Amino acid sequence: MFALMPTQKEPGSVFGARLIALRKAHNLTQTQLAEAIGSSQRAISYYEASGGNPDLDIIAKLAKALGVTTDDLLGTKPPPKIDSPTANPEARRYWRRFQQLMVLPEKDQRAVFRMLDTMAKSQQQAAKRKPSAA
Repeated sequence: MFALMPTQKEPGSVFGARLIALRKAHNLTQTQLAEAIGSSQRAISYYEASGGNPDLDIIAKLAKALGVTTDDLLGTKPPPKIDSPTANPEARRYWRRFQQLMVLPEKDQRAVFRMLDTMAKSQQQAAKRKPSAA
């Protein structure tokens, strides 16, 4: 027989709706978000669909993984507008890589950004030294 895909449920709470919106705005699946916070896909599904409110430590982890404040996640202020590159396949690929970077420990994130800054500065200096072709 054919296996049916699970049906999408309506969010059971304002928190669930905000979690769905923020997760989708960051192009994350429930599984990816669960991995980012050290939880399970089933728990994320529960928070989104059943209206179950997670403990405070989970809320903090969700906010960090989604790059928002707990106020944004809990709905005490409007959610931020997040532009997601979806038209350009190359931009989508880079966006996914950036999302992977955001779940790394802060120390590793700083190391990656230092490397990028060094490479960009080197590129700029090389461009200044290179005579322009007119």
